[in-house]
Amino acid sequence: MMKIRTAIILVSVFAILNVNAQSKKVPGMVINHIPASAKVYIGSPSICILPDGDYVASHDHFGPGSTEYLQALTSVYKSTDRGKSWQKISEINGQFWSNLFVHQDLLYIMGTWKHHGNLIIRRSSDGGISWSEPADHTTGLLFEGEYHTAPVPVVIHNGRLWRAVENAKSNSTAWGKRYSAMVVSVPADADLLNASNWRATCFLPHDSAYLDGQFGGWLEGNAVVTPEGNLVNILRIATSEKGRDMAAIVNISENGLSASFDPSTGFFDFVGGARKFTIRFDDRTKRYWTISNMIAGEFTNLPAGSVRNTLVLKSSADLRNWTIHKILLKHPDVKKHGFQYIDWQFDGRDIIFLSRTAYDDKFGGANNYHDANYLTFHRIKNYSSYIKSEVGRTKPEE
Repeated sequence: MMKIRTAIILVSVFAILNVNAQSKKVPGMVINHIPASAKVYIGSPSICILPDGDYVASHDHFGPGSTEYLQALTSVYKSTDRGKSWQKISEINGQFWSNLFVHQDLLYIMGTWKHHGNLIIRRSSDGGISWSEPADHTTGLLFEGEYHTAPVPVVIHNGRLWRAVENAKSNSTAWGKRYSAMVVSVPADADLLNASNWRATCFLPHDSAYLDGQFGGWLEGNAVVTPEGNLVNILRIATSEKGRDMAAIVNISENGLSASFDPSTGFFDFVGGARKFTIRFDDRTKRYWTISNMIAGEFTNLPAGSVRNTLVLKSSADLRNWTIHKILLKHPDVKKHGFQYIDWQFDGRDIIFLSRTAYDDKFGGANNYHDANYLTFHRIKNYSSYIKSEVGRTKPEE
């Protein structure tokens, strides 16, 4: 019996050493790894910086081995050394497609409670170790129904917090077509857990006539304040045209009750627009920044949403003309490798970001480019130094 136990221990230690050795080959700092054989994949990476400078990160679990359709699970991690090491500090049962953010020195997480579930928000007063429970409309249950979202930005504008979300209950049950664009908001000085303080715009449904019939849907919008001081929702666009990356700009009324879209001017070419992206404004450089996926020339014959093997840093002064400054990560294979669903923050002169990473491991690698097996942390040092560098430029649609 002792020999069997010793053998098991040695095998376990050897497996751990192999995983750790492989993790050193994965770009960035590995925060979590789940082998594809578990049929549970890493989704929705989110990161924020606490008032004391510590980092908090989260990701949810999706896939056939997960509970995403019943009561989704989100894991939360913390780093006290600027991302050099990470410790798991909590798990949240009933949290999915969520983003972390800090408001008035308190940590929040906002998303749905399952795949296409109610829109909810939780609060933590101890940096993510414990979380409030959204039991009713006074404790974080904001909107009941079927909603879709991702780790997208929360911005403050005209004394309110704004966040994009999609109503997922339309006349269609098809991916993309079922999503209607909308934005929710709340007074910045209100109790964020009380649903009565929130309001929502009307929602804009899928329109099959858009883009000459090639419009597949919009999702994962970004609430952004324009250079003119107006609030807009910039959304990821699915289209049936292979190799084409596009985004859309939806206008939001000042009172937060109306959303409007002009298809003749609202669509524009945007590198990475067919995959999830996050846009934030930088006061230091007076530019908007994002990290997105670029399609290299040899992959332009593929659906744009399926190409996630190249990650680039971009910026813009006006939200329509974007410059690609730097290729951050790249792998020659598109089938089982991906750097995707990037969430990021400004950290002084640096940008820190998380990636839902599909990459090689000792167990045969990721299930595919989409079903990520790693959560990885990365840092872009002195990001503003890349402003004069130009890998390529994207212009608005003529």
